[in-house]
Amino acid sequence: MLIKEAEFIKSSEKLSGCPKPIYPEYAFFGRSNVGKSSLINMLTGRKSLAKTSSTPGKTRLINHFLINRSWYLADLPGFGYAKISKTTREKWEKLIKNYLLKRQNLINLFFLIDIRHKPLENDLAYLIWLGENHIPFTIVFTKIDKLSKGEVSKSITLYSNTLSESWDPLPQIIKTSSTNKLGKDEILQIIEDNNKLYREQLLSGPE
Repeated sequence: MLIKEAEFIKSSEKLSGCPKPIYPEYAFFGRSNVGKSSLINMLTGRKSLAKTSSTPGKTRLINHFLINRSWYLADLPGFGYAKISKTTREKWEKLIKNYLLKRQNLINLFFLIDIRHKPLENDLAYLIWLGENHIPFTIVFTKIDKLSKGEVSKSITLYSNTLSESWDPLPQIIKTSSTNKLGKDEILQIIEDNNKLYREQLLSGPE
C-alpha cells in the first residue's frame, strides 16, 4: 500500500464525537512514550502528522486521520502515565474501553509495546481484556533499533513464553522501528488486506 494522502480530521473526547463510521478504521494504542506518534508518522510518511513529544501523555483525545480518502487511522491516548490525577486516568481508560467496545467500524487494534521492557502487568492485562472482548489486535513491538539482534530475540522469546500462558495460538507479532522503517510494509499489508475484505463484504451485502 502506498499512502498518498493523510489528513487530520478531528480530536474527540468521547465516542459520540468520533467521525461517522463510514470507513474501515485501524487504531494505535499503547503505554505512554511507547513511540506511537513516531510510528504513525513513519507509516504515513509524514514527519508531523501525529504530534511527537519527549513528555509522556501528549495524546489526550482520540485523534482521527483519513488516509487515502478510504480508511481511518485512530490515535488513542496512552496509558500508564503516572503524572496525571486518578480521575483523569480513569476518564482516559473509560474513553478508550468504550471506544474499543463500541466503535462499529474498528477493524483492528495495533497494540504497541516497547521491546526494551520486560512484560509489564498493565500490558498483559490489556491484552487479556482484548481477548475476552473479542477485539481483533496485533502486537507491535517498537524501538527495535535500540537493541541488538540477540537482545531483541531474547525479549520476544520472553514475551512469547509469558503470553503462551494465556494464549493459544499466540497473537500476531510485528517488529518495528520508526528510525529505519522496519515493519512498515507488514502493518500496511494487514490494513490493505482487511480493507479488501471490508469492501467485498459491503458489495456482497447482508446474508
